[in-house]
Amino acid sequence: MAAPKTEPPKLPSRNPIPLSASQDAQVRELYYKRVRGYCATEIREFASCALNRTISATWACRQQRLAMNSCMIAHASQEEQDAAREEWFATRDERKRERAEKEKRRKEQEKFHRAWWGLPPLPEDEDAPVTTDGKR
Repeated sequence: MAAPKTEPPKLPSRNPIPLSASQDAQVRELYYKRVRGYCATEIREFASCALNRTISATWACRQQRLAMNSCMIAHASQEEQDAAREEWFATRDERKRERAEKEKRRKEQEKFHRAWWGLPPLPEDEDAPVTTDGKR
């Protein structure tokens, strides 16, 4: 008698690289955005039904709420989380470039600000040794 084939245990995620809390929050935001994108029509229908209602939205919009929740549950899967994580890693270089450009603009604005108000310029190299006369 042949032994039944057993499948290897599934890993919780294809991306085992740990992320920091802020990086994980960015991945989660991408994940939520993707799921909301899939269920945009259901969310819009529920929102239009619940508009100008308070407690009565609970029973008046039950059908729309159930449709919205079932759509979101259907699309909220581990595969979708993995896809959001892969998208986050794919756009990593782009975010790094944007941060560098933002820092460059900040330095230019600070330089302009110092020139405008007649403040002394910041030393370019903070690690330069200070000489006895106070100059770097």
